[in-house]
Amino acid sequence: MRKSIILSALALLVMTGCKKEKVTDPQPSTGKASLVVYGDIYTAESENPSAKAFAVKDGKFIYVGTKDGAKDYIDDNTTIINHTEGTVIPGCYEGHAHYLMQNGLNLMNGPAINISTSVPEFFEEVKSTYQRAKAEGKSSIYGFGWLYQTFEYDGMPTRRQLDSVCPDIALFVSDSEGHKGLANTLCLQNAGIMDAEGNVLINEIRGGEICMGADGKPNGLLKEQAGTYVRKKGINFNEIFPTSSAIAAVELSQQALLENGYVSYMDGWANYYGTNAFYEAARTLDDGGGLHILLGLPYEFESSCEDIEKEVDEAVKTRRYSGGHINANYVKIFIDGTVESGTGLTIYPYQDGHQGIANWEEDEVAAITEYANAHDMTMHIHTMGDGAVHRAVNAFAGFGNPEARNTIVHARNVPDEDFRRIADNNIIAVSGLLWHVMSEEAASYLDTILPANLVGKAYPMRSYFDHGAVMSSHCDFPATSGSPNDPFGIMEIAVSGQAPGGVTPPFWTDELITREQALQALTINGAYQMHVENERGSIKVGKYADFVLADKDAFQCPVTEIHNTKVVSTWFEGRKVYPR
Repeated sequence: MRKSIILSALALLVMTGCKKEKVTDPQPSTGKASLVVYGDIYTAESENPSAKAFAVKDGKFIYVGTKDGAKDYIDDNTTIINHTEGTVIPGCYEGHAHYLMQNGLNLMNGPAINISTSVPEFFEEVKSTYQRAKAEGKSSIYGFGWLYQTFEYDGMPTRRQLDSVCPDIALFVSDSEGHKGLANTLCLQNAGIMDAEGNVLINEIRGGEICMGADGKPNGLLKEQAGTYVRKKGINFNEIFPTSSAIAAVELSQQALLENGYVSYMDGWANYYGTNAFYEAARTLDDGGGLHILLGLPYEFESSCEDIEKEVDEAVKTRRYSGGHINANYVKIFIDGTVESGTGLTIYPYQDGHQGIANWEEDEVAAITEYANAHDMTMHIHTMGDGAVHRAVNAFAGFGNPEARNTIVHARNVPDEDFRRIADNNIIAVSGLLWHVMSEEAASYLDTILPANLVGKAYPMRSYFDHGAVMSSHCDFPATSGSPNDPFGIMEIAVSGQAPGGVTPPFWTDELITREQALQALTINGAYQMHVENERGSIKVGKYADFVLADKDAFQCPVTEIHNTKVVSTWFEGRKVYPR
């Protein structure tokens, strides 16, 4: 299939508009259809990239071709949809995001903080949340969403200030990227960072930073793996996030995805709350017929772990939840942080001389990859800086199994020599197409901090296609809040290099891709990432009938109007699942 993916990419590069392609009828299947759809259909297939009709029976496409050819599949029991206003595309694939974490936060069994405002408002919310938690007898409070740059400018809250409004309930609040956290004293004590007398027991966490105050003690700010360590050990998620809350979170996440035309979703971190609640919730829903998307659930562990093989073995145990519409065969690690905040691992120094934070050494990444792949687990690695990307590619190329389709996620920068190695070793690049664009202010700011070789660059797109690599799309919601997380908004950015509507100057135009390539990244390449490209991801006879009816033609309209395209309905295995 990898060869056909590359051939598909080459074919799509020469397409000038799917409507102009010659439509041929494939070998017909026997039997009448339960559903026939007429319209301008973009199939994401290289040999038959467009069609005017398809027929569905038993949840699969039994015919794709011309309107006249579809007539043979119609009888009195066939539902006919004549979609004359807009287009039809395959169901879309979200390659990495955090819907479960975000919706889980909103549905916790107890007080939670969801904030992205100023420091004074933050303290007011902490204070009111504490009062509610105290009344309900809770031992923990968790939150998410404060803005690092805003808080750094306003004056970063300290643990002693947090203690003043939340003295006897453990409190941890992650920032909007999920790479930093604020903790009060009790949370640090629960995690073993300090004891009850205030003595510092741990002052360093591998792959992270416990920020210290002038008194030589933790000031409450935790970066990268230090935050992960304290969050997991300092907060009692079993108390505030039971499986019942997780079920509701999965249902809410599914609804949000279906509204945007997604039929598949790879979660960014299924055990984010330190429990198997999301795994159990997904299994319960799928067994009951309530899961209408494909769901990928990766098990993450951090570099502070003491036994790598033990952690991979724990990940392997989650495979018991796989089956049906669930794929739990993934191991997730972070190699670095984020380039924008200076914690991404880079080959050349940032302009202040540092090179980011490395969570894992290359030989460790190689060992984890080899052990995970040998146990039929696919690696799903957070890599932002070019140094992190190079480290992952070395590990995958030297010790990984190409059939595992090991994945790099968020690759903000890629060394030139690694594009070919990504393709040759069947490494999947899950790219934030929408992150390609940025405001003039953001671009100017980054130019003052980035290593010289990264100035004026961001998230590559076209280079993956040029080298025959498989690239899929992700939005990383809610880490990129404010940017579009729907396929058509993402497509516009990938094609134009501008924010939707053309409101920002084009950025890094050498890496822009075509609409057809964007569709490929959003559909068939996502299916390839999920190991289901032979049965899903495009509109083709024999595949599951996962498709989207859109209200406009995103492939023929002006580039700055692509984002105005909206989903009319989303269909999964031949059934309309949005709206219901």
